[in-house]
Amino acid sequence: MALIDAAGLELTEKVVAINRVSKTVKGGRIMKFSALVVVGDGNGTIGFGLGKSGEVPDAIRKGIEDAKKNLIKISLKGTTIPHEIVGKFGAGEVLLMPAAPGTGVIAGGPVRAVVEVAGIKDIRTKSLRSNNPSNVVRATFNGLASVRSAEEVAAKRGKTIKEILG
Repeated sequence: MALIDAAGLELTEKVVAINRVSKTVKGGRIMKFSALVVVGDGNGTIGFGLGKSGEVPDAIRKGIEDAKKNLIKISLKGTTIPHEIVGKFGAGEVLLMPAAPGTGVIAGGPVRAVVEVAGIKDIRTKSLRSNNPSNVVRATFNGLASVRSAEEVAAKRGKTIKEILG
């Protein structure tokens, strides 16, 4: 389903994980739900959010609202990423590698959701260490946020793009 945010971007959302949590009180257990949601415009803008509520639809709605609040723009090179990178968060570690056109998205659950909403069509990934969806999504975000294009590197070093690429 497509959403339009305040900046006018048309965002697609994907629910990565829904978790049922319970709190034990004197009268028994109270069940609630948490939903991890990623949103993106399919053109390099992505965000993720965590929503918690007594009902699943409310948790998803809150997750989408939270995801819209922390959108980031990532560098793309055509349908893939410019270079290989390892994203880390907590015990989560994700290896992201560029792939030739036509390769497709080779990724597991949480990483696949993030790269699909980002609009990346060709990428190879490997989730290392933790398989906790929250940590894997955050590690993927950290990795994608720290990807730099040749133009950014050239500008920072005060060189031309030709000198950077060789």
